[in-house]
Amino acid sequence: MYVLVTLADVVQLPPSTFHLPSARAIEDWINTKYADKVLHKIGLCVGFHSLISCSEGLIGHGNGIVNVNVDFRMVVWRPFRGEILQGTIAQSDVKDGIWLSMDFFEDLQVPPSVLFDPSVYQQEGEDGVFVWRSENAEAENGYDEYFFDRNEKCLCRVEMEQWTDLSPQLAQQQQRFSAGGGGEEEEAAEEPRKQPYAVQASMMHSGLGPKLWWLGEDDLAQEAQDETAEGMDVDGGAEQETA
Repeated sequence: MYVLVTLADVVQLPPSTFHLPSARAIEDWINTKYADKVLHKIGLCVGFHSLISCSEGLIGHGNGIVNVNVDFRMVVWRPFRGEILQGTIAQSDVKDGIWLSMDFFEDLQVPPSVLFDPSVYQQEGEDGVFVWRSENAEAENGYDEYFFDRNEKCLCRVEMEQWTDLSPQLAQQQQRFSAGGGGEEEEAAEEPRKQPYAVQASMMHSGLGPKLWWLGEDDLAQEAQDETAEGMDVDGGAEQETA
């Protein structure tokens, strides 16, 4: 899921950072530029890992900015095909399927064609929900219904990646359109948002889908308590180290 990627760049350090140690100033600059950004065909950058090498700084003429050539390692999130991910159902759409949120990543999609078969889409007010109708001869209708409810924690399997190369010019146009305009700009603003990086997954195998189906309410509640306690232990340890 997480990989180390070697990158090279020219770090530009303004005079306001001269009071910091060089390594710290370089790390801050790299994190500001790359963290939470998608690099095409590389993945979602998480944060700076380590500095490999750097050149002597060259001061730019007239602005005092120090330019440093650096090679560094970056932690990148890029799941592999077949990997099992956990996300929370954010929304469902009859055309696009189910969108899952992983808190730090929102473009995790499960198309209708890779849900448990047969699954149907039911409209409930403004929102809709997919329902898996599992065969059961003893049931009244001949099947049991299992709902992909919103906010349910789910497990899914990565099937493929989708990359879109968004040029700086296109990004500027999208920002301008979203700010408001007329005529052709309004039409362009209504076009679906393009994701630079999206992951398509499936929920059609045993053990996948909402965890509630497989664990039950009691086990799921216990798992949530364990995760909360583990998070508190980590936070407490960090506070002690800081102290």
